[in-house]
Amino acid sequence: MRRADEESPRAERWLLAAYWALSGYGMRATRALGWLIAAMTITIGVMMLWGLPAHDPEPVSTGTLTGRHLTFTTETPDPVNPTGPLRERVSTDRFEKSLRVVVNSVVFRSSGQDLTTTGTYTEMASRLAEPVLLGLAALAALAALAIRGRVKR
Repeated sequence: MRRADEESPRAERWLLAAYWALSGYGMRATRALGWLIAAMTITIGVMMLWGLPAHDPEPVSTGTLTGRHLTFTTETPDPVNPTGPLRERVSTDRFEKSLRVVVNSVVFRSSGQDLTTTGTYTEMASRLAEPVLLGLAALAALAALAIRGRVKR
């Protein structure tokens, strides 16, 4: 009822409404998992279309030799934004790479992939939102197990 109470602060009502919509107050694991799958699907799509560079940047090493001293400098060029029609960017190779980036950002917190600017910001948003949804699903699953345990007694 706090969600509908006009005297409660607006931020609290908004937070409770979001909690209800995303996980049914922590009682609907399938709802949270559905939101997680939807968010990951959208993230994979954005990564495939705009987040992955057109080509993997190849590091270039240059060096100088003076007497017995050898100095190497390795530079990696900035990722190049993909160009051309969107249909050409949708391929199994780009899908697989996007899937790896998204799963790594949700589960392991680091993809280690060179991304475009759009891809970098998409990965940041994914690192924030998707683990929260994963946590809501886990809490809802634990709540379901706790209720089941009480009912069995």
